[in-house]
Amino acid sequence: MLDGLVTLPSWLVTGLVLGVASSVAIAGLFVAIVRLFPTRGPSQSSDTEARRRSEIRAYLDGIGERYVENHVVAGQSVAFYLPGRAVAITFDARVYFRLVGTDTTPVLVEHELPGVAIGPRLPFETPGSAPSPGSDSHPASEAFARLGLPAGAPLADVRDAYRQKVKEVHPDQGGDEAAFRRVREAYTTARQHATD
Repeated sequence: MLDGLVTLPSWLVTGLVLGVASSVAIAGLFVAIVRLFPTRGPSQSSDTEARRRSEIRAYLDGIGERYVENHVVAGQSVAFYLPGRAVAITFDARVYFRLVGTDTTPVLVEHELPGVAIGPRLPFETPGSAPSPGSDSHPASEAFARLGLPAGAPLADVRDAYRQKVKEVHPDQGGDEAAFRRVREAYTTARQHATD
């Protein structure tokens, strides 16, 4: 075996040694980075889901709708089930599509959707799902105000205001994580109520 290495050109042996050494160095660098700067994994997504569940729970309580959490409907586990209306609220797209065509009306909620924005997605009329004239306490009015815009501003203005606010509050720019989350939620809500 060693006799075979001796017959190889020196440039090839040097290249192999350098290649192995650099691969080991790069692997070590990745291990060090992962240990020094751990990413936010499942705990972040579970925190997000817990916050969304809390927001949806507060919304359903606020409109006086009876619900059951973590209920099984047609063999699928859903986050919320409204038994009086046969409506299932889920965060899982697979569950949503499995419930389509059953006697239960599924509602898919993305993890970034603020809890107060679920009203228009529900298949029944909800109190406060549309802004009442002159009401400044509606979530849409609050969202526009957070972005520094009048209620019902055009979508282009909402996008521009969001981009400007994000630059101010983004954690990478020295901003606060909570303020950044509030701006993102305001953008999601304002975008739904913006004019074309």
